[in-house]
Amino acid sequence: MSPFSDDMPSLRRILQQCRSIAVVGLSAEWHRPSYFAAKYMQAHGWRIVPVNPRYAGRDVLGEPCFARLTDIPFPVDMVDVFRRSEEVGPIAEQAIAIGAKCLWQQIGVKNVEAAERAHAAGLDCVADRCVKIEHGRLFGGLNWVGVNTGVISARRPT
Repeated sequence: MSPFSDDMPSLRRILQQCRSIAVVGLSAEWHRPSYFAAKYMQAHGWRIVPVNPRYAGRDVLGEPCFARLTDIPFPVDMVDVFRRSEEVGPIAEQAIAIGAKCLWQQIGVKNVEAAERAHAAGLDCVADRCVKIEHGRLFGGLNWVGVNTGVISARRPT
């Protein structure tokens, strides 16, 4: 059985339930994908928790940045990974240790072994998908500019 929760109902549930996102690898540079994905989610009501040793102790997107997930002094729901696939293993272990609900690996990131460990510990796991794109696809926005989202409905999901 696959450790990934990547069907539409699971993605919708994850995005509805996980309201705080620790973004591992979040850059303070506005043109980086991690920055504009996090900024989009922040603008749509999510609490963003930057995790990047390069910026630890500084603010990114108006939030204090931490060097590691285990340095965060409060619970987070989702760990969103903007790192190479081979670096996800230790991040998954930290996500398990802090009690996160979901390990989300961004587009181009897929570490099956790390996802299997996280899934065995009770976390939802998503790989090779963007939180920002999935939010727009499932909760409206992408279809307004002509993108076929695969969601057919006369009503917006609640």
